[in-house]
Amino acid sequence: MRDVLYLEQIEQAEALLKPQRVEVLRQLAEPRTCTEVAARLGQTPQRVYYHVKRLVDAGLVDLVSERKVRGVHEGIYQAGARSYWLSPRLVGRIGLRKTQDELSLGYLLDLMEEVQADIAGLDRTATELPSIGLSGEIHVRPEDRQEFLNELQGMLQDLFTRYGGAEGDAFKLAVACYPKGDEHE
Repeated sequence: MRDVLYLEQIEQAEALLKPQRVEVLRQLAEPRTCTEVAARLGQTPQRVYYHVKRLVDAGLVDLVSERKVRGVHEGIYQAGARSYWLSPRLVGRIGLRKTQDELSLGYLLDLMEEVQADIAGLDRTATELPSIGLSGEIHVRPEDRQEFLNELQGMLQDLFTRYGGAEGDAFKLAVACYPKGDEHE
């Protein structure tokens, strides 16, 4: 394992932009199987394998050995480095609109999976589960889109600032804003 891996390819940087992959990468500081990582993170081995496969494809994780378990070959993986440095040349390229949109949509998918897992883990026998769910549709003209997104982000940041202290009950707030697809009837 190298001390530092200098990332010069945009695919490598994109692979690291998902929080779940960073957690998987941390777990792979020592050689481990996807099953072992999944148990440590409370995820399914299939989900961890998906992230490990992306990290392997990006050259950030190595398959260090294999073993046969009940007739199935199981890979043992390890992070390629202890730390990762992003080339300054990539920063501008990551900011391209198409890449931003793809990364944002990938983050939304991860966020929805995280929300689903959090909700499934709630104690449904509790006498009180203070929660709220909202869904709606907003129509924004293309020329007003950035202003809308900035205003939404500002309102949410204000809530995080006002209620983000260490005292009181902890609540998770997840907001998703995405273009509505064509409806199929």
